[in-house]
Amino acid sequence: MTMSFSFDNQVALITGAGSGIGLATARAFAQTGAAVALSDLNHDTVTRAAEQLAAAGHRAIGIRCDVASEPDVAATVERTVAAFGRLDFAYNNAGIHAPVSETADADGADFDRVISVNLRGTWSCMKYELRQMRELGSGAIVNCSSQSGLVGTAGLAAYTASKHGVIGLTRSAALEYASRSIRINAICPGTSDTPMVARAVADAPEHMDSIVNEIPLGRIGRAEEIASAVLWLCSAGAGFTIGQALVVDGGYTVR
Repeated sequence: MTMSFSFDNQVALITGAGSGIGLATARAFAQTGAAVALSDLNHDTVTRAAEQLAAAGHRAIGIRCDVASEPDVAATVERTVAAFGRLDFAYNNAGIHAPVSETADADGADFDRVISVNLRGTWSCMKYELRQMRELGSGAIVNCSSQSGLVGTAGLAAYTASKHGVIGLTRSAALEYASRSIRINAICPGTSDTPMVARAVADAPEHMDSIVNEIPLGRIGRAEEIASAVLWLCSAGAGFTIGQALVVDGGYTVR
């Protein structure tokens, strides 16, 4: 993947980086010269991904992290700074789906888990990332929302609520830190070729087919396309951009 950005001597932390969009973003940052800390709930997957980047000559570490655990998040940020000396960028990508269900039939435990990972997890990540960036006096954070953070999605009320919440967190924090040269934005990916989407398709093929069929571009997104948008939001080219929800969804929400 060829990028026109240069992040030499800078450090990026990516959550949910063991596969899919998170891994594509970690690779993109590494290819542009950044040191990368990859975190993921799956220890073996994220360790293997970091080792592959290191073997290719990049500076990379893998860290197991459950973003629903605030102590895990705090330790992940601490390990990143201990390894590389600073934190310039963060892409808070970790997230989960919930089973497709009408609201009246949904399981409360599923709702709580989705909120704890997608919403509180993003909040926890920002909390500890911002402490480092505040000391540095600069930085950029990108939070992963979704096309479901902008529109309603029947059968996915918990997921939709969590992703709407991510945009609210992003906008509020962006206002708090803009004057301190820390830019915070969100990205809203559409349905993309990732393991999470593959699992959703397997669990509810008709539901997911109906979503894919409504994408104006006629295809799902590629992880590398989302990664490109994340890197732009972290770059100097987006220096006047704060509190935005950048949509990369093949036109799904334009309808």
